[in-house]
Amino acid sequence: MAQLEIREVSKHFGGVQALLRVSVDVPKGEILSVIGPNGAGKTTLVNCVNGVFHPEAGRILLDGTDLTHLSPPRIAALGIARTFQNIALFRGMTVLDNLMLGRHIHMKNGVFRSVLYWGPGRKEEIAHREVVEDIIDFLEIEAIRKQVVGSLPYGLQKRVELGRALALHPKILLLDEPMGGMNIEEKEDMARFILDVNDEWGTTIVLIEHDMGVVMDISQRVVVLDLGTKIAEGTPKEVKNNPLVIKAYLGAKAVA
Repeated sequence: MAQLEIREVSKHFGGVQALLRVSVDVPKGEILSVIGPNGAGKTTLVNCVNGVFHPEAGRILLDGTDLTHLSPPRIAALGIARTFQNIALFRGMTVLDNLMLGRHIHMKNGVFRSVLYWGPGRKEEIAHREVVEDIIDFLEIEAIRKQVVGSLPYGLQKRVELGRALALHPKILLLDEPMGGMNIEEKEDMARFILDVNDEWGTTIVLIEHDMGVVMDISQRVVVLDLGTKIAEGTPKEVKNNPLVIKAYLGAKAVA
């Protein structure tokens, strides 16, 4: 049974058809990569899943709950977190504070009371701090936990953004080009963390990524979009050797 169901989703912007009747099922615990050339509709699809955009047609369901017209905060509360193609952190705040903000969905007393340490707010803040410290250890960023995010190298900022998404303890993690702009070593680290999140926490992951080596190494299935339509779906090997994918995206005959 699919944990995330995308059913015949269409989205347009003026006269531009960004998505046209796209359907994808994502089983619980899977790592699914969505690939395609620039302008294929990949980020639009993710934006529809987490409520940034609402499709003109089709439905999106999480464990049977219809998300199609819900707001991003409501969808986050139901268990979907994401990172962004362009880093969306609070650059003037510390790593720790950015990750604590990722817990806001779970704060019954609110951020304000927790910060002021009032009664129940203090107990709750301590509990959330423990969760965040575990994520800091998991992502191996103990040494920078109190540094201001804006002062960090790009690759570490990407890791912090992953940490903030993980702070929601999501059922499904949407990653929009998490390795964009990274060097080889940083990509290897990020790939390892993604695999560990999936393996140790059982988190379902939907990944948009241009690095085909990464996609082929860590994905269980791959969906290919081109001009807003789904042109292929299957295992990495099946997709890599699909003639439509080769023509639209890879640009050369793949080696089996």
